[in-house]
Amino acid sequence: MAERIVKKQENSKYCFVCGLKNEKGVKASFFQTESNELRARFVPCEHHQSYPGRLHGGIAASVLDETMGRAINALHPDGVWGVTVELNVKYRKPVPLDGVIVATGRITKDGGRVFEGSGEILLADGSVAVEATGRYMKLPLEKIADFNADEQEWKVTAAEDDPASI
Repeated sequence: MAERIVKKQENSKYCFVCGLKNEKGVKASFFQTESNELRARFVPCEHHQSYPGRLHGGIAASVLDETMGRAINALHPDGVWGVTVELNVKYRKPVPLDGVIVATGRITKDGGRVFEGSGEILLADGSVAVEATGRYMKLPLEKIADFNADEQEWKVTAAEDDPASI
């Protein structure tokens, strides 16, 4: 079920999942919905396959991990970041490489230092292909990495094909 987008999140330069200049990366865009879910949208390429025509399971897990981890920004837009503590992934069906893939993440528990999330990648027919749950530690960015927003080109980048709902 499509929901109206209320915010697009930032991309970076070289992150494997959101880096717009990472030649082999996924280049996912992240959109916050009215219900505070986060949706990642990307078009996979042949570099992202395992078996021919199928998305690699590790890439599906990476996208879900980042989508759930970023979903905390809907509840804490003041700069709370998540560091993965635990990630559990269940693969139900193969994900084809032949179109746009959307992953959804949401926060299921928001504790003091740790939050939990769940997410899934749905196929065009609405069936669940991959589902995941995760636990994340809340940390300020300066405790995670030496990060310079300008150097990393951390910004919202509008695209012609950005949807109004997702």
